Amino acid sequence: MEAAATTCYRHPSYETYVRCTRCDRYICPDCMREASVGHHCVECVAQGQRSVRQARSLFGGAVPRAARPLVTYVLMALNIVAYVVEVVRDGVVDRFGMLGAVLVDPSGGQYYYKGETYPGFELDGVADGEWYRLLTGSFLHLPPDASFGVMHLVFNMLALWNLGRIVEGQLGRARYLALYLLSAVGGSVLVYLISPETTAVGASGAIFGLAASFYVISRRLGRDMRAVNRFMAGFLLWMVISAAFTSWEGHLGGLLTGGLVTYGLAYAPAKLRTSAAQLTGGVVLVALLAVVVVVRTAVLTGSA
Repeated sequence: MEAAATTCYRHPSYETYVRCTRCDRYICPDCMREASVGHHCVECVAQGQRSVRQARSLFGGAVPRAARPLVTYVLMALNIVAYVVEVVRDGVVDRFGMLGAVLVDPSGGQYYYKGETYPGFELDGVADGEWYRLLTGSFLHLPPDASFGVMHLVFNMLALWNLGRIVEGQLGRARYLALYLLSAVGGSVLVYLISPETTAVGASGAIFGLAASFYVISRRLGRDMRAVNRFMAGFLLWMVISAAFTSWEGHLGGLLTGGLVTYGLAYAPAKLRTSAAQLTGGVVLVALLAVVVVVRTAVLTGSA
């Protein structure tokens, strides 16, 4: 008596005599996945992958499976698109740049704000509730007709490209994005504290945060710090030199925020290097920055 032909459990039209060495079901060539012993079916392979814990970096982030710095690409694209919008539309910097508090007359002229308003003048900036400026200003750059012009964008994007790829690869995409945004906001908050009457734009605050992060990461990983120290010395020197024509407050605020965030990721006890604990820490930092802004606003407007 002839035995009945065996067929693939997923493709009944395929006659096969090969079994999955894990579940013992018959599988055709399309369903075979090579294993250390024999072959596995696609379902057993998927089940095995779910049972394997994803590798984590020293800083708590998932080790990326691909080397592409996707978040860095997106951030660069956002900065470039924002610059194009600046070029084709007037008033973008005035509307979305980081500005703490000024009085604006009907013709658009700006004047120092000292806690009082006058007929025909309006309060403009973060002190008037425009909190979005704390972040949007970091995606804008000096317009083409300014003294530094388009080179402001070019230098920042080169720095973002060189630093971002390294930091993103170590922290993982989510933590890297959080670091970038927190550094940008931290820089804006320091501008608000020290120079609320100044309009500040540029990704420099966030990039200085990445520079501080790179330094902390290098120390934590035990790398040769001689080259890193030279790099940081150059960055700090640039912060001093550029104070003549850029916002050193934004640079310093981003540097301090980025260093603080990365230090927490790198040196926290292992039990606190979880997604939940790090998310809580990020929320606490955002709350502290918000409290600083509220207090500064109260002082500026005389409501303290």
